[in-house]
Amino acid sequence: MRERSSHLARFRQCYINASVRLALYNLKTTQINMNTLACALFAVVVASASAVPVNNVSVPIVAYTADGPNPDGSYAFSYEAGNGIKVEEHGQLKQLNETNSVVTVQGSYSYTVDDGSPILLSYVADENGFQPQGEHLPTPHPIPEGILKALEYIAAHPEQDEAH
Repeated sequence: MRERSSHLARFRQCYINASVRLALYNLKTTQINMNTLACALFAVVVASASAVPVNNVSVPIVAYTADGPNPDGSYAFSYEAGNGIKVEEHGQLKQLNETNSVVTVQGSYSYTVDDGSPILLSYVADENGFQPQGEHLPTPHPIPEGILKALEYIAAHPEQDEAH
């Protein structure tokens, strides 16, 4: 019986020692991990700050108009910057039903890219979401002729139920 209790005592001592060692290890590694994380975060901030080009050139606003927000929920604004950026937008409250309304917005902006190409984007935002339009935006590929013919055939010849 004594042999069994000493075996149990050794097991408890090893288990407790292992638990204490694990707790101390976790305490030390948590401290190390937090220090490592803080140093890594500091390095990212320093790298980000040094990677930002320093271009403190002020761009003047050459034209600006604003109207609203008005009591009916409408508004309008526009501005033009000295670097050629032009923005205009207007919106109004639209009643969808007795309990729901939505602000509908129409607007556009334009600017010139580095190669001299003009970019013009106009948009509508309403209960159907944001709908941009511009020649620079990607468009879906045209549907191949064979697929179009197949779709026309399917539409002209609907499936008929077979009676068994």
